[in-house]
Amino acid sequence: MNFQTIVPDKSIALFVKTIWVFENIDSGIKTNLPFFADGYPGLLFQQTANGLIVNPHKKQMPVLFLYGQTLHPIEMEIDGTYQLIIYQLYPFVLKSFFGVTPKSINDTCYDLAQLPEFDSLTFTKQLLACSELSQRIEALTSFLYQMFQLKKQSLDLTIKQVIEKIILTKGQEPIRAIAEEVELNPRTLERRFASETGLLPKQFAQIIQFQLSLEQLTVKDYNKLTDVVYENGFADQSHFIRVFKAYTGKTPKVFSKK
Repeated sequence: MNFQTIVPDKSIALFVKTIWVFENIDSGIKTNLPFFADGYPGLLFQQTANGLIVNPHKKQMPVLFLYGQTLHPIEMEIDGTYQLIIYQLYPFVLKSFFGVTPKSINDTCYDLAQLPEFDSLTFTKQLLACSELSQRIEALTSFLYQMFQLKKQSLDLTIKQVIEKIILTKGQEPIRAIAEEVELNPRTLERRFASETGLLPKQFAQIIQFQLSLEQLTVKDYNKLTDVVYENGFADQSHFIRVFKAYTGKTPKVFSKK
């Protein structure tokens, strides 16, 4: 499998965190790609020889779809050759751009064929006809930029600011303090954040903490588990283990041995 990260064009950098590309040209290989909570929904295009199935739901996915917050671990199963292009979206755009209630697609997806006044079939055929990755990236970037031009007035930029602050402070800044910074009552912030992202702000902060701990465990950048616990703002080791298992289905000890 080949994997690459592409920096999004500046025209969409306001709402796209990064672009991932996964590719395999070996028809005899079955690929299983695990995905865990990271705080970001996304737009996914797939060209596969035999389709893409998401487990444990055993759900066959369309060629082009949105996915919401991944709160429970999933695995993408692909048999044979494939190319996946994933646009990681900042979580304040789902409602404004696509008219979906973000919470309604947590742990599930939204087929873009349902999007009003959007010819999904023609666009999908256009993407599949592209002979180069760069052409597909250009087409998908153009699509998202057009959505931005149409919907930018409805974006909640205060919630964008809160998301950026949570990320910058690695999920460790008290939400009440962030609410004061953006001049919102904490309950108002909680309500608006949930409406735009499908998550509570504390939940998003916890996912950011989890992701940082996951990265640390993956590259084995620690001497003992308590280093990971306290560097990432968890109250204690039992709290960390509970959160980690909720998002991965495994304890940190089991995960780090793989």
